[in-house]
Amino acid sequence: MSEAAGLYFEQYGERDAPPLILSSGLGGSASYWAPNIPALAEHFRVIAYDHRGTGRSDRALPHVDLSADVLAVMDALTIERAHVIGHAAGAAAALTLAFDTPQRLDRLVLVNGWGRPDPHFIRCFDARLALLRNSGIEAYVRAQPIFLYPAEWSSQHSAVLDREAEHQIADFPAIEALERRIDFLRRFDISNNFESFETPMLALAAADDMLVPASCSRTLAKHIATCEFALMEWGGHACNITDPATFNRLVLEFLRS
Repeated sequence: MSEAAGLYFEQYGERDAPPLILSSGLGGSASYWAPNIPALAEHFRVIAYDHRGTGRSDRALPHVDLSADVLAVMDALTIERAHVIGHAAGAAAALTLAFDTPQRLDRLVLVNGWGRPDPHFIRCFDARLALLRNSGIEAYVRAQPIFLYPAEWSSQHSAVLDREAEHQIADFPAIEALERRIDFLRRFDISNNFESFETPMLALAAADDMLVPASCSRTLAKHIATCEFALMEWGGHACNITDPATFNRLVLEFLRS
C-alpha cells in the first residue's frame, strides 16, 4: 500500500514519463478512473489517490482542503509539476491549485466541473443529503446511479451497479465527513478570480449530465482566457466510465497538444 500524509495512492506507467494526477469526484476513490488508466498510462506517469475521508485514505476529516491533498501526494513523490485531471470535486481542487500554486501545474482537465455554485446541482446535493439523513446509507447509495449515469446505460449495467452498491454500502465513509465534503462543494466559488488564471485548461462536459449542467463548463471556457471547451454528447456525469473511448481521446488530444 502506497501512502503519503494519510492519503492512499496508486501509480501506473513509466516513472520517467510526465506526471499526471487523477482526482475523482464526491466518491473520492482512485478506482473511479479504472476505465481510463490504461490509455493514460501509455503516455504519462499516472497517480490516482483516494480523497481524505474516503476509501483507503485517512477517514478523519477535520476540514476539507482538496488542493492541499494533491500537493501532499506530489511532494511525497518529489513531483515539482504535473498535469491534473479533476472530476467535479477534483475539478474544484484543480482550479484552486491553478489559483494558489500555478507553478506546480502543467495542464488541467476539468471534467463536469464548475467555478461558481449552480442552482441545479445545489438542488441535487440537497436531495441526496435528504435521502441520506431521512432514509439512510443504502437509499443514498442506491440512488446514486440516477445522478451519475444515462438512463439507458444504467439499465444495461444494472447488475454491475447492484454489486458495486453492496461494496459501497459496506465501505461507506463517515456521514459527517461526507456532509462536510458536500458542503464544501455547494459553496465552492472561484468566479471572482477567472481573469487571473494562466494555466492551460480543458473544460470537458457531458451534454446529458444530470448533476452538473454543461453550462457550468461553458462558463469556465467563456471567462477563463486559457480554458478550452469540449462537449461529449452522451455519457452523463460519470462520462469517463460510460464512454471511456471518447473521454480518453479528448483528454489525450489536449494533454499531448
